[in-house]
Amino acid sequence: MELNTIKPADGAKKDRRRVGRGIGSGLGKTAGRGHKGQKSRSGGFHKVGFEGGQMPLQRRLPKRGFQPVNRHETEQVRLVDLMKVNAEVIDLLSLKQAGLVSTSAGAAKVFLKGDITKALKLEGLLVTKGAKDAIEKAGGSVTVDAEAN
Repeated sequence: MELNTIKPADGAKKDRRRVGRGIGSGLGKTAGRGHKGQKSRSGGFHKVGFEGGQMPLQRRLPKRGFQPVNRHETEQVRLVDLMKVNAEVIDLLSLKQAGLVSTSAGAAKVFLKGDITKALKLEGLLVTKGAKDAIEKAGGSVTVDAEAN
C-alpha cells in the first residue's frame, strides 16, 4: 500500500447536490421546491411553529409544565429545631404552627443535625435513620403512619 493509492471506500463520499442546474440533474426548473407557495419563493420564511394563522399547537395545549398537579412538597426539618416546638406530640400540624415548615407543606422529614436533650414523641413525620436513632437514644419515640411514607 502506498500513500498515492489510498482512497475512500465506495459510497463513502457522495457528490454535492447541484440544485437548479438543468433538467438532467433531476433538480432543475423548480429546484426541488415544488410549484408556487411561500416555501417556493426566495425569502419564503415563516417562524417555527407557524401554522398559517391557525392557532399553533404549542398555544392550543394547556400549560401545566412538568409539575404533577397533585404533588405535595416534603420539607426538611433539623433535629435540633424540634426542641423549639412546644407540644407533647410533634406532628406536621405542630411544625406548621411553630413556623418550622410552610403552611403549604404536605409532609416533613426530620434529619440528624445537632443534639437533643429531651425526649421527643414524633408522629406522622418522615425520619432519617440517624435522626431516629438519636431520638430513641434520648428516650423519645417515632411513630410513622402508613400514609406519611
